[in-house]
Amino acid sequence: MRVLVLGANGQVGRALTAALPDAVGLTRAQCDIADPTGVDWAAFDVVVNAAAYTKVDAAETAQGRVDAWRANAGGPAALAAQARAHGTTLVHLSSEYVFDGAHDGPIPEDAPVAPLGAYGASKAAGDVAVAGVDRHYLVRPTWVVGDGTNFVRTMLGLAGRGIEPTVVADQVGRPTFASDIAAAIVHLVTTGAPFGTYHLTGGGEPASWADVARAVYALAGRGDLRVTDTSTAEYFAGKPESAPRPLNSVLDLDRVRAAGVVVPDWRERLAEYVAQA
Repeated sequence: MRVLVLGANGQVGRALTAALPDAVGLTRAQCDIADPTGVDWAAFDVVVNAAAYTKVDAAETAQGRVDAWRANAGGPAALAAQARAHGTTLVHLSSEYVFDGAHDGPIPEDAPVAPLGAYGASKAAGDVAVAGVDRHYLVRPTWVVGDGTNFVRTMLGLAGRGIEPTVVADQVGRPTFASDIAAAIVHLVTTGAPFGTYHLTGGGEPASWADVARAVYALAGRGDLRVTDTSTAEYFAGKPESAPRPLNSVLDLDRVRAAGVVVPDWRERLAEYVAQA
């Protein structure tokens, strides 16, 4: 199986190239996914798109909207066109921001798409393009944690400096570790799982961002420091260019589990991650 990983320098991209040492990995600088004509598509059986514009708040600005739509909508559309032309399997990373977070309970793959902001809208548009490819896997994680900048690393930095943070407590979901995303993608592709959309997050009980922060502080040996709860509305008050956030980011994992993907408890993975940080 000849695999190309796009966005190879991101958190998921790095995990994918580690899990697939024979794959070719291209960074954003090496391949503009909105214009992938320089890629020799005939050389690959599978193309995994881990590239995206992820600056959620910046996407609400005039230039940010342009950049987000180019990368998150135009990019997947261009990749989808090439995949259809060459019969390539296309794997694409989506986001829970395509939903409005108002669903009662875990969100299934077929829930209505209703993005709240420009970032979510651009990701939703990209999903539509990818869904037009016969041989596609659309993988939707949440709260990604890997080798790079992420919430857990931010909290570890604050804990190390003895800072007691105020963290949003009304957004609920589960962290997803990049290594588990990579393992799941490898499993779906190599086992011939049915094509389509798969929700993929850590397992275990959902938690708020504040809960995750407290877990990080405890694992870092700084449980003596206080993490103060706040609401999304309070946290972003006075920040007019902040993007709206879905409050419910808990995704239903039944389909990915039925495909044979192991979904480790996020708290176990967090402990391993902090121990190695």
